[in-house]
Amino acid sequence: MTASAYDVAAALRVRLPGLPTKKLHKLLYYCQGHHLATFGVPLFSETISAWDMGPVVGKLWFAESNRAMAPQPSLLNEAQLNTVGYVVSRYGALSGRDLENLTHHESPWQLADTNRTPGTSTKIRLDWIRDYFAATGSEDATDDGIPLDSAAVTAWLKGAEPPESAEPLVPDSIDELRARLANRG
Repeated sequence: MTASAYDVAAALRVRLPGLPTKKLHKLLYYCQGHHLATFGVPLFSETISAWDMGPVVGKLWFAESNRAMAPQPSLLNEAQLNTVGYVVSRYGALSGRDLENLTHHESPWQLADTNRTPGTSTKIRLDWIRDYFAATGSEDATDDGIPLDSAAVTAWLKGAEPPESAEPLVPDSIDELRARLANRG
């Protein structure tokens, strides 16, 4: 049985009280990806879209920003709860900004963003999400038991002020960031 994004959001909020909106939507994306890769079916039925700030469940975002009454959450089954727990343990220490940076380096968001005009949104296809997480979405620094940590990411970024030159800035490689996570200690 496919849940709704409202149900998954409620489960995330139980585990992470005070969960900010940006972080919520990135965690929903990761829940969807890991569930698709593991079980071959979506965790929730709502569409995930590429926005400027990364993946967003637009239906949930618009409902909550307009203070619409949330439906009474349904209970998730064991597999669904396991997915939520896994995502919280893996990504829960990261900030919304950290998660935005990660998602911008992943192919599902990049594919959707290819033809997107800034300030608009476009659907991230489920097959892109499934294929990414099945092939590479699980191969990041946390596989060696090192949790992703917002303080470590912040420390790496500290002092990363743009140089006062006319040359365009080149973003860090996602592989380099993952290597730094794996080698910290």
